[in-house]
Amino acid sequence: MATTSSQKLPSRAAARRQAALTEALDHAVDVVSEAGVGGLTVSEVARRMGMQAPSLYKYFPSLHAVYDALFARGLAGEAAAVREATQGLGPGVARLCAGGRATVRWCIDNSALAQLQHWRPVPGFEPSPETFAVSLDDMREDLTESVRRGELRPGVDTDDGVRLLTVVLSGVISQQLTNKPGMEFADGAFSRLTDEALDLFFDHYRPGRSPDANPGP
Repeated sequence: MATTSSQKLPSRAAARRQAALTEALDHAVDVVSEAGVGGLTVSEVARRMGMQAPSLYKYFPSLHAVYDALFARGLAGEAAAVREATQGLGPGVARLCAGGRATVRWCIDNSALAQLQHWRPVPGFEPSPETFAVSLDDMREDLTESVRRGELRPGVDTDDGVRLLTVVLSGVISQQLTNKPGMEFADGAFSRLTDEALDLFFDHYRPGRSPDANPGP
């Protein structure tokens, strides 16, 4: 009996700790949504949890640690949205388009977390290497497969190609959140142009187009 109890205690403690972490981050998202990223404080999160700020430091050693956890939550949420939108699609342009739309839509629907992912609104805050180590392998795989299929020309699956695609998506997200916040994805002045923005990227890398070609007047 003693062994059974000792086995249960760590898991119960871990469950309580995880519940506290989740509750704290839920409140942190609410604070950021209401007051902006700069309005987040450990004391306000603790107040909403019914505890003193020093008690919250047992879970987060600093305010930047809270930001880091929010950053990780945002990346996980965005990745889940992309997985759902691309389920059943093989690598290639179709999956890139579906994933791109899902990324923009998720960021518009979760603007508080998207600020941390696409901007640097908190002075001195940088995501930890462990948190930031999110692979772009899926995007590169889609680009490479698009070249193999003849959908896009060689070069799109390079570092610059991957970066340019992220610039296109981040640009749409930033313009929408900066200029027309609070609108739905389909109605946003910028977010509703997501497909057109992706088309510009794919047109630049279409087969037969010279990498140095410039658009006419």
